Amino acid sequence: MDHIVLNVEDDEKMIAFYSNVLMMPTERLDAYRAGKVPFPSVRLNTMTVIDLFPKRLWQKGAGAERGRTVLNHFCIALDRPKWEELVERLQTNGTGIVEGPVARWGARGTGTSIYFNDPEGNLVEARYYEARQDPEKCLLGS
Repeated sequence: MDHIVLNVEDDEKMIAFYSNVLMMPTERLDAYRAGKVPFPSVRLNTMTVIDLFPKRLWQKGAGAERGRTVLNHFCIALDRPKWEELVERLQTNGTGIVEGPVARWGARGTGTSIYFNDPEGNLVEARYYEARQDPEKCLLGS
């Protein structure tokens, strides 16, 4: 597991809970508060972060018409050959790619991601990481 994304109503309350109560270190908090990145994260362990999506990010996203869901999406990280095999399997099985490939920030820096829905509509992100990429090349929604 690379990361989980939670849709939050009160970002400061959630940041305080995860960082002060659960003692998870924050990631990109100063940059978020300065408006330089679209969301903050907290680190669960060396390989996994929890992204905290503020309302402005999830209100316009897929499924917003159904109201607020807590889980926005989850992400699995693969090496590039396995990621490419997954893309082929999705195509072979008629599972459409909703978005991507796109550069997105995650638990290990910037990676290349695709997004697709499982049979019950849950949004899944699959990504691979290469050598260090420029985080400025990520899209605003990353």
